[in-house]
Amino acid sequence: MADIVTIGESMVLFQPYTGGGIKYAPLLSKSVGGAESNLAFGLTRLGKKVRWISRVGNDPFGELILATLAGEGVDVTHAVKDSEYPTALYFKEAKIPGDPSVYYYRKHSAASRFSPDDIRSEWFEDTRHLHVTGITPALGEETAAFTKEAMKQARKQGLTVSFDPNLRKKLWDEETARRVLLDLIPHCDVFLPGIEEAEFLLGEKPAVAYGEAFLNMGPSIVAMKLGEEGSIGFTDGHVFEAPGHTVKQVVDTVGAGDAFAAGLLDALLGEASLFDKETIVRTLPQALEQANITGALATQFAGDWEGAPTKDEVRQYMNNEKVVTR
Repeated sequence: MADIVTIGESMVLFQPYTGGGIKYAPLLSKSVGGAESNLAFGLTRLGKKVRWISRVGNDPFGELILATLAGEGVDVTHAVKDSEYPTALYFKEAKIPGDPSVYYYRKHSAASRFSPDDIRSEWFEDTRHLHVTGITPALGEETAAFTKEAMKQARKQGLTVSFDPNLRKKLWDEETARRVLLDLIPHCDVFLPGIEEAEFLLGEKPAVAYGEAFLNMGPSIVAMKLGEEGSIGFTDGHVFEAPGHTVKQVVDTVGAGDAFAAGLLDALLGEASLFDKETIVRTLPQALEQANITGALATQFAGDWEGAPTKDEVRQYMNNEKVVTR
């Protein structure tokens, strides 16, 4: 049994051991990164059972990814080892204040070879919900069709679906990205754009206009990330605003959006009937608040997922509890 299944590529991440730029860094540390695995890590720490679907190379990097996910309690039994194509890699450096620079080496990776023919009904058995992102459609020739078909198949088998556009302009041209991402929105129940992604998709509008426009495309819930200002949620006839949570120092912003998604889905999936209208109206404000906290806390650590908080840490933060550390 799993509460949620997610599909997407994970990579091995290299970054300077002591921070700063890559060019003259004598040592690089390695870890695991990827939007869908970041979400899986975040949800398992919040107490949810997660099934992760992907392809990795039959190489030490793929072994590292599988071992790290399994070590955090994620079900990786449906992941495929590919002997012909490699595991993807990427590098990250933070030379100036703000978001770090990222360099991808994922072309012709194992996960980029996904096609609709790879989809298996057993992926969606004994689970309630599917989460996908807009990264997977950008990876290969058939991955957009693969993602759309996976969303349709999951719904056919009774699952609800969430979709985070997770726009990565380095992976594809803007016209294709906009067309494909808009085409996927009608196949999800929960849409999770950032405010900049909403502007990319629909042009400049007030936040409320974005929410109405996306709801009209089919989702039951739109949860929009506003960065430091928090988030805003939309469902039929209702708008909920949740203020952001201030942290003392931002160490690494990469993965904060995935931690936000984990916090939101954890709260929503705590309900027996997720998409009953009364349940959404009752649950969404609390889900947004928790998502803001998990997203903020994730920025306190280097790495894409290492700062994802546990359920106890979220509770302590929400209740302003003093933690005894020694």
